[in-house]
Amino acid sequence: MILPLLAPLELVYASLVRARNARFDRMATQRLRCPVVSIGNLSVGGAGKTPLVICLARLLQREGFRPDVLSRGYGRSRKTPERVKIAGGAADAERFGDEPLLIAREACVPVYVGASRYAAGLLAEDEIGAESRRVHLLDDGFQHRQLARNVDIVVVHPSDLRERLLPAGRLREPLSGLGRADVIVLRQEDKELETSLRAYTRKECLFWCVRRTVSLATPGERAVAFCAIARPGEFFTALAKVGVEMVEQISFRDHHRYTAADMERLAKLGQRHGCDAFVVTGKDEVKLDAAMRLRLNAVAPLRTATLTLELEDESAVLGQLLKLLRI
Repeated sequence: MILPLLAPLELVYASLVRARNARFDRMATQRLRCPVVSIGNLSVGGAGKTPLVICLARLLQREGFRPDVLSRGYGRSRKTPERVKIAGGAADAERFGDEPLLIAREACVPVYVGASRYAAGLLAEDEIGAESRRVHLLDDGFQHRQLARNVDIVVVHPSDLRERLLPAGRLREPLSGLGRADVIVLRQEDKELETSLRAYTRKECLFWCVRRTVSLATPGERAVAFCAIARPGEFFTALAKVGVEMVEQISFRDHHRYTAADMERLAKLGQRHGCDAFVVTGKDEVKLDAAMRLRLNAVAPLRTATLTLELEDESAVLGQLLKLLRI
């Protein structure tokens, strides 16, 4: 249901988006020496960009390329570009952002953050080189049009087809924005959406399918599950499917910075229920420092649910990607 006060604001936002895109269509963009592959989406959070960035980084590495990742680092305290250093905890999440920390740890590639992705890319090329097999992966880059890209990959969530523009809904731009996409990525269970989405894409736009799997080393435990992600319901549903009995499901705002008070609240909930474990996502786990882990582990072990994303036809995807990159 759309609140009456938001309807006119949605119209204002739509006109601003049209004007912004028209301006970028006319202006010259900043270009790095190495090719850029943008991975983005249409809506605010929760489409699966980060797992796809990790998946593509691993794929390119296996094929002998040297990928790095450029990211804004949502909510980070610094504006200047810098390379992510993996340690984890609240201080590093504030400095680099939670998703860049997760990408650096899981993909094992250099990750650079900066308010200007162009400046972050220049720093990467200066520090780790710009040889012929270097590829920049631009995290959450579909609307970041200041930086030129060779390939635009857009992850579409099924709810995007029903959503409205901000602030009435979650869409950053209308479905017509998919006309800029080179590749659209759908979950395997949403493959039938390709027919509907074709109305918004160029005829040469490619469609890739991915399989998403959530796993947990000890799923049969009674757990307090908590997360700070855009679509917490999907996380809790996935845990239930792998056999986790959740005595509490606690969700915080996306990108929430955990505090000692949060851990105290969670620990007391765990004690009250006599839980066997606390279960979080990888994105949440990287934000917990030693003291936070210690407080939870004093009640029950902290477990991290692993989200794995696999391309349905990896060899075809690789061939198509290299053809788009002309390398």
